[in-house]
Amino acid sequence: MGVKSQFNLFECIVMANLKERLLPPRPQSTVNIRDASYRPSASGRQPFQDMDLSGLKKRGQGLRSWIRVDTSGNSQIIEVDKFTIMRRCDLPARDLHLLDPLFVYPSTILGREKAIVVNLEQIRCTITADEVLLLNSLDSYVLQYVVELQRRLTSGVGEVWQSEGPELSRRSSRGFDNVYVNTSPDYFPFEFRALEVALEAACTFLDSQAAELEIEAYPLLDELTSKISTLNLERVRRLKSRLVALTRRVQKVRDEIEQLMDDDGDIARSRHGSMRSSDSTTENIEELEMLLEAYFVLIDSTLNKLTSLKEYIDDTEDFINIQLDNVRNQLIQFELLLTTATFVVAIFGVVAGIFGMNFVIPMFDEPGAFKGVLIITGVSGIIIFCAFIWFFKYRRLMPL
Repeated sequence: MGVKSQFNLFECIVMANLKERLLPPRPQSTVNIRDASYRPSASGRQPFQDMDLSGLKKRGQGLRSWIRVDTSGNSQIIEVDKFTIMRRCDLPARDLHLLDPLFVYPSTILGREKAIVVNLEQIRCTITADEVLLLNSLDSYVLQYVVELQRRLTSGVGEVWQSEGPELSRRSSRGFDNVYVNTSPDYFPFEFRALEVALEAACTFLDSQAAELEIEAYPLLDELTSKISTLNLERVRRLKSRLVALTRRVQKVRDEIEQLMDDDGDIARSRHGSMRSSDSTTENIEELEMLLEAYFVLIDSTLNKLTSLKEYIDDTEDFINIQLDNVRNQLIQFELLLTTATFVVAIFGVVAGIFGMNFVIPMFDEPGAFKGVLIITGVSGIIIFCAFIWFFKYRRLMPL
């Protein structure tokens, strides 16, 4: 078994173990919500403290499965309804609609007083000062987000995967770091670190899709320039549709990061202004600006890739249009030559029609009269044809 196969096997084992740890029991999904596994957060407050969860079973139709990650990197599955989330995070219902998997919303990052609502591609979560509530999903990027967030919140990956051994722990830590480098220092606030992982996951996903599109696009476009066919044109049309959709998604993420960069001061003050000094708030603003600028550059680089690909497609289309115009011009020139030749041949028909009339002339009795008429008619036709060609060349209707 090769090295690549072993690496894929280890990755599969890691994802399977994570799914087993995160998936709730099927028969009793709402049991043990307030048991001992519901550990307190770093701030000392119990999750969903002073909240009545006894009626969750009665309101079962509104329950959603969430993955909760606290500031210590501990993760667990909880099932609560949206009203509990609204009270816990102090969010309006319209903000939670952005996290609803039944609807497709564009990428959005909302900074509220007690939480940050994140909807970036597959990552849909709310981030507070002491926990991240992520909609439970078997999507690989969601599971990688949990693993990466745990890795950055703990001192080492071995604390998360102690039962798997050092080799598996070392391989499981390659989450998103194989594409981007962690830009946040350890002293970053919890919200910023969780937001960074979400931004990193979105940038990674979009950049990988852009790379796949590039790998598929350039050979196809080169093939189209060498051979114009209906099949290749249809493939390019579908490719361009995918490119437009992906560009729109990347542009939306870029706009959200840019807007967040403009409003980073409001977010930092709303999250820490009542608890910290102005110097600390200024420091948080600078940290958030540094974080957002790094990922703004990354997503802007992805957008530049897509823009370059679109320009290449446009150039290919222009080249194809030039080729088609050239072929069209050649057909017009051939049609013009054919029309001229037809006109010259029609002269013979006119002469034959004249001599076929019912009248008698002395020339009919001459033995060589027929040859003389053919020669004169042929020479006249050639002269007329050459005159037309000279006229076309003089008027630059043909590149002769």
